[in-house]
Amino acid sequence: MPPKAKFSKEEIVSAALDIIRENGVSELTARALGKKLGSSACPIFTVFDTMEEVMRETVKAANRLYDKYIAEGLKDTPAFKGVGMQYIAFAIEEPKLFQLLFMTERGQNPTMENVLPVIDANYPMILSSVKSYGLSDENAGKLYKHLWVYSHGIAVLCATRVCSLTVGEIGNMLTEIFIALLKEIKAGEKI
Repeated sequence: MPPKAKFSKEEIVSAALDIIRENGVSELTARALGKKLGSSACPIFTVFDTMEEVMRETVKAANRLYDKYIAEGLKDTPAFKGVGMQYIAFAIEEPKLFQLLFMTERGQNPTMENVLPVIDANYPMILSSVKSYGLSDENAGKLYKHLWVYSHGIAVLCATRVCSLTVGEIGNMLTEIFIALLKEIKAGEKI
């Protein structure tokens, strides 16, 4: 008969998230996790087979938290600005989790056209929000790509503590870049 689990899956993942929040992903080890739970590492492996499995579940939990931020952004008008603001807010409020999700090297190197729908399951809804400015599918996609890259740059600067920006400054920056890009598209200039 296998030993009874001392901790639930949720408790272990929650402790793993806390370790990453406090010290970064490189500090998530079985020993550190056991210590955080007030135990040895052994009880972890009555619930999970490997630390890789712990990490997969921790990334899923971090994604669920990120999804809550994005859901808030989708309530705003325009939705693409709300999503950008919430993406950056996640980077500011959860910098180590942002780094885990968006600043960790991947095994593949997809094209920009393929990465946006993968990064953001709400891509079609956000793209529709951009199209509401009278843009074709192609131009809306180009504009959103540029807005996402710009938002990601601000988020990285904030998550790594390179600079600090207020919500008002971030909102103004996103509005300014949107207006500038929209003017270029409508004037027929290539962006």
